[in-house]
Amino acid sequence: MNNTLEMNDRVAFFSERYAAAREQIARDIVGQEEVIDGTLIALIAGGNVLLEGVPGVGKTRLVRSVGRTLDLLFSRIQFTPDLMPADVTGTNIIEKDEKGNNVQRFVGGPIFSNIILADEINRATPKTQSALLEAMQEHRVTAGGQTWMLMEPFFVLATQNPIEQDGTYALPEAQMDRFMFKLLMTFPSPDELMKIVSITQETEQERAVQVMNGEELLAMRETAKQIPVIDEVLRYAVRLVTATHPESPEAAETTRREIRFGASPRAVQALITGGKILALTEGRYNVSYDDINALALPVLRHRVKLTYEALMQKRTPDDVILALLDELNGRKKTRRA
Repeated sequence: MNNTLEMNDRVAFFSERYAAAREQIARDIVGQEEVIDGTLIALIAGGNVLLEGVPGVGKTRLVRSVGRTLDLLFSRIQFTPDLMPADVTGTNIIEKDEKGNNVQRFVGGPIFSNIILADEINRATPKTQSALLEAMQEHRVTAGGQTWMLMEPFFVLATQNPIEQDGTYALPEAQMDRFMFKLLMTFPSPDELMKIVSITQETEQERAVQVMNGEELLAMRETAKQIPVIDEVLRYAVRLVTATHPESPEAAETTRREIRFGASPRAVQALITGGKILALTEGRYNVSYDDINALALPVLRHRVKLTYEALMQKRTPDDVILALLDELNGRKKTRRA
């Protein structure tokens, strides 16, 4: 009985804190509800986000607002072709000790923060992009033969511009797969644009205030780990990911026609982990089929590769994933993110 009451309190705390954080971020970001939700879910889950959007839609403002709301340290790294790995992770410097001897000392780079904005990540060379790999996956940095653990919570939000491709380097598949979600920040509607202008005329500074801290966020992460997932829902998530592989006996007809390469096992992990958090935001104790379907787009859109024929027909990953969901379970309405 006591365990049940304790879990009830933790679920109530989770949903209340999530709603408060979402409300504060929405003070700075007009619209983009699915992007706000996806960012918060990935942050609580310990994942990372790839955010795609044209310039000026508020990508940087979103990350700064999240940092203010959660009282977390924020670092921005502007990725450029001349950026070196040491500019991200840090480097060893030589200095004199009290006896006048030369000694090496490691000076950490901007990666040593809670929230990292990797702005225009596809403008840096693959060598520099790979400097984020260990940090994103292992939450640690190795340099000069030594390893340093990063601060928790640790979250990378990388942005890229879908229009400008000159002078850019496509992200390697291994790095794309390390992003829990790929979120799309769309251009605001006329009404939203009017509201944005009104807000920025008053002040360019973020208006969000702190409603949570890092320790509470980590506690919410632990709560999410305890949410049960019944075998049928887990099996459905596995079936969805397996169905994206054209060579698999479980492949859907949509997959055989339009998908060249399917999603990795990390996609199943992201669906289940994100589904637990999505359930908790609504005060529920278990993951549902709807939770899995709701996260299918942000989890799969950067993990599936379309065939040449699908690209020639101007099909997008979202189009194909929605068709796949319809084929698997006849759903006609899937939440976009």
